[in-house]
Amino acid sequence: MFAGKPIIGLAGGIASGKSFIASLFAERGCLVIDSDRLARQAYDEPKVRETLKQWWGEGVIGKDGSINRSFIASKVFEQPTELRRLEGLIHPIIDAARRRVMSAAAHDPRIVAFVWDAPLLFEASLNLQCDAVVFVEAPLAMRLGRVKSRNWDESELQRRENSQWPLDKKRQISDYVIRNTADVSQARVQVKDVFSRIMSKAALRG
Repeated sequence: MFAGKPIIGLAGGIASGKSFIASLFAERGCLVIDSDRLARQAYDEPKVRETLKQWWGEGVIGKDGSINRSFIASKVFEQPTELRRLEGLIHPIIDAARRRVMSAAAHDPRIVAFVWDAPLLFEASLNLQCDAVVFVEAPLAMRLGRVKSRNWDESELQRRENSQWPLDKKRQISDYVIRNTADVSQARVQVKDVFSRIMSKAALRG
């Protein structure tokens, strides 16, 4: 726990709706910390941009002047050495930012818990810092529908997930599972139940 408030980690497949489930936890007084947003901020840091250009050339910067994350993805997917190098640069920056956000909210009585919405929760060993891990499960057809907006097909989704831990493994070692379908009310019921159990255990730990 951080300042007496439990840390809840969210895991799940790509496009499983973790951000939506996180928003339901926010309705119950949780502060959601979005690692993707923190990563975008990290990529904007001048030192990071310069380092990436030194590694991979001018292609890391898009025509609009922003970081070309698709180009970076092409450099690290299926190249474990390059991926580890990128993570070694970005993850400490994200972690420091996450801690600053939590410290700022530590004594806010409106915040009862922290939710870490992190795509690589297990891969980055962030689960070890969590009081509970919730796996968000969604049907493959639904996830494919969501990634079409990114111009991905099923093979691209599979290619990207192959660089992460298997979903079955993540599900098995998570503390709770929430099934995210098109039924918003059912998702809210599941979040209420899981949140209640997490907070009850946190209270017992004191």
